[in-house]
Parts: sequence; C-alpha cells; structure tokens
Amino acid sequence: MDEREKNTTTSERGVKHFEPLAEKYKLTFSDVGGLDELKKQANIKIIQPFKNPELFKRFNKSAGGGLLLYGAPGCGKSYFARAIAGECGAAFYNVGIEDILDMYIGESEKNIKTLFDTVRANRPAVIFIDEIDALGRKRELLKNSSLTTTINAFLAQMDGVESDNENILIIGATNAPWDVDSAFRRTGRFDRTFFIPPPDAAARAEIFELNLAKLPIEELDYKEFCELSEGFSGADIKGVVDRVAEQTIEQILTSGEDIKISQDHLLEMLKECKPTTTEWFSMAKNVVEYANASGLYDELESYLQTLQSKKKKMGFL
Repeated sequence: MDEREKNTTTSERGVKHFEPLAEKYKLTFSDVGGLDELKKQANIKIIQPFKNPELFKRFNKSAGGGLLLYGAPGCGKSYFARAIAGECGAAFYNVGIEDILDMYIGESEKNIKTLFDTVRANRPAVIFIDEIDALGRKRELLKNSSLTTTINAFLAQMDGVESDNENILIIGATNAPWDVDSAFRRTGRFDRTFFIPPPDAAARAEIFELNLAKLPIEELDYKEFCELSEGFSGADIKGVVDRVAEQTIEQILTSGEDIKISQDHLLEMLKECKPTTTEWFSMAKNVVEYANASGLYDELESYLQTLQSKKKKMGFL
C-alpha cells in the first residue's frame, strides 16, 4: 500500500488510531475506467441512499450496510471501493487485516471497537477491509480457534442490537469469496456482493494511457495493445509498462542514444507476458460449476460464459 494511503497509526502504548484517507487522494467513478454496469448498480443500491436519505427513509431504507467485493487479484477492488466513498461524499478508512488482528488476547477486539467508535464519530464514512476472508474465514478452515472471539466482536459491531451504523458502509474485499463464512453474508452484514472483473478493452486502453502518460513515448495505438491484453488485470498492465520502461533505460545506458518507448517495445513485451488472472479463473470455474446452487456467483458465471464465447469466436476452443 502506498505510504500516503496509510491511515492507521499505533501509539507508543500500542493503541491503534484510525484516520480517514486524505481528501486529495479520494477518487470518483470518473477515475475508474470501464465497469459501467457495476457503477450503475452501486449508484442505485449504495450511493443514492447517501445522497437522497429522505427518499429512502420513506421506504424504510437507510444508507450504509455491508458490501463484499470479489475478483481476481490486481483488478481494482480497493480502487473501486475508494471511488464509491468519493461518490458518497464519505470519509474513507482503508484498514488492513493487520490493523485489526493482534497476537495478544483481547487486543483484536479493542482494535475493532476503536475502529467503529472512530468511524461513527466521523460519518458518513466507508470502512474498507482488504482480505476480509482472513477475518471471516469459514469455521472449518480456521486453524486458530481464538479468532472466534474476534469474529464475534466484529459481527456484533456490524449488526449488534446496540450498533448504530447508519451512514456507514463497510466494504470487504477478497480474492476467495468461497472461503468466507456464511455468517458474514447474513442480512445486515455483507449481504450485497459485487464481482469485479478484469478491465474490458476500453478500460485496458485507458489504463495503458494512464501508466504511460508521464513517460517519454512515441505516438502509440492503444487499441492494438487491447487485442493482446485480454484477461490482463490493471496490475498486469502496470507490470508490462514498468518492464518496458526498465528495458528502455537499459538501451539508453548501453547505446548512449535518447530512446522513447515505442509501439513495438510494448507489443513485444505483451507477447512475452501472460495474465495473472488465468489461475484464479480456473479455480473460479470449478466453484461456479459445483458450488453456485444459491446463485451467489451468477455475475461470475455470466462473465465466464462471455469469456468462453469470445474464445470460440477467436478460434481458441
């Protein structure tokens, strides 16, 4: 995580202090390429209750609640969460699982209480917890039984009788939603789920452009990059640009000539690189086939079917 995005500090006595992300680092949906359908869903189900509270109160609905984001690593779950907070006009608390869990008995529960007390005093707010599966892991997968008390403390803060979480949205992100215990998915907890897919062609072009914007480049055709980057995550694309930049620097140092990043440089690197999402989707395919009776992964299933159709059209199947 970038240093400027850290908003948790620890005092000399070991007490956690949670602070919102600085205003200048907030995002909105205009900063997020693609994901148009997901933006529409988020706007209606999550953002509008913050913007039009009186309308929603007439129908006994309030802003906040829980949202689970899942998808392959590097596809922008935390980025999307920050954009939701920006659209809601809410403070954004970026919390790592290490900010909650503590090796000493009772400390994890104290951290959870401190987090929620802080956020309730600064609402509207969004709490973002990455790798939520580390906290909400299925009971049969737990190796440390002492986590049960911590889990219960967290769930009590989410929807306990005395919990007042109006205008507080709690977003959990995970690469392995199938490992999250069903207790976390009950009504009033993480009962809304969004699948964050790899960026589509338009979004990939935008990500290439953003990563290359401040580098010395020749005139580039970004559409051509999209054809060779199907399935690439945003992190994969950044990795491609970084490697090309390193190679270009090496060429300049070797030849003594001032060289810019060219179309050919990027195309050659794209041919060498493979998307890191492939392994994740292989695992996800098995989950969709054998563990989607509840319809929880319908969005993922639809995406996989679209992906299959694309491969057939391109002659890969």
